[in-house]
Amino acid sequence: MMKKKILFIGGSLNQTTMMHEISKHLSDYDCWFSPYYDDGYVGFLAKKGMLNFTILGGKFRKQTEEYLNNHNLQIDYKGLKNNYDLVFTSADLLIPKNIKNKKIILVQEGMTDPEKFAFYLVKYFNFPRWSASTSAMGMSNQYDIFCVASEGYKELFIKKGAKREKIVVTGIPNFDNAKKYLANNFPYKNYVLAATSDARETFRYENRRKFIKQCVKIADGRQLIFKLHPNEKADRAVREINKYAPGSLVFQNGDTNHMIANCDVLITKYSSVVYIGLALGKEVHSSFDLNELKKLMPLQNNGTSAERIARIGRRFLDFPGTTAEEIQEEIELNSVVRI
Repeated sequence: MMKKKILFIGGSLNQTTMMHEISKHLSDYDCWFSPYYDDGYVGFLAKKGMLNFTILGGKFRKQTEEYLNNHNLQIDYKGLKNNYDLVFTSADLLIPKNIKNKKIILVQEGMTDPEKFAFYLVKYFNFPRWSASTSAMGMSNQYDIFCVASEGYKELFIKKGAKREKIVVTGIPNFDNAKKYLANNFPYKNYVLAATSDARETFRYENRRKFIKQCVKIADGRQLIFKLHPNEKADRAVREINKYAPGSLVFQNGDTNHMIANCDVLITKYSSVVYIGLALGKEVHSSFDLNELKKLMPLQNNGTSAERIARIGRRFLDFPGTTAEEIQEEIELNSVVRI
């Protein structure tokens, strides 16, 4: 008997590793993986190299492909090789046409962008969701189940326009077991860590000079370490740091979570890594309100989120007629995802 087939759609390295973690609990099915894609006009622009600053191309797609190849995972770019019984994705800003008739499980990637002008254009004037970036996540409602990080995020996504009956609080891989990062080999301790962003590389405004000076002020003479975003122009970033924060250490590569585990203070703007700092009890500085971040904090469930999400997928596969409402009922009875 042929195994049922599952397509996992990645994107950034964080999204791709989340998909891989979920797939490990579904190894008895035929699992395939694809970088993020679109089969419409946006995909055409990506093919022409015009969207290389997004997860549709450039460095992000290259990192995803390298990861999939390094882990010997089956690759089916754009899901063209097989007829899939289930699709997992961590973004719904674009829903490819060839999966719209499939069972779809959307998994929250991490923090969502602030709700700025473009978000309201999407919500009230039907502008394309991708124009508002991740602030519009979940608003498509073109999925069967949306797995989210916490009760706080569930309420946030409902407020944005996602349907309550489709949202399940499972926790999310990569953010559900912060304590594991305490065991690491990063050689520095008791410093102030600044995690930078790729805002400028993605055509958003950032006053980097102001940010660096703020970091120096918070550090107040303590060792300051900058961890650069993997997508930003490193040469420019290093020049700016050397000019405005001389004596700081700068790392372009390395495990950010390990660096957070060893720091005393974490400074960031709009990055999901803030949740690792909060979970580990660090002093945190963010452009988001800290009280709001604490409400949104991803569940710390000892790394069981991937298994919880996989169980929902297994329910859809083993019982094809299952509805989202039935999944919700079973969750409330502690029979699907709660452990």
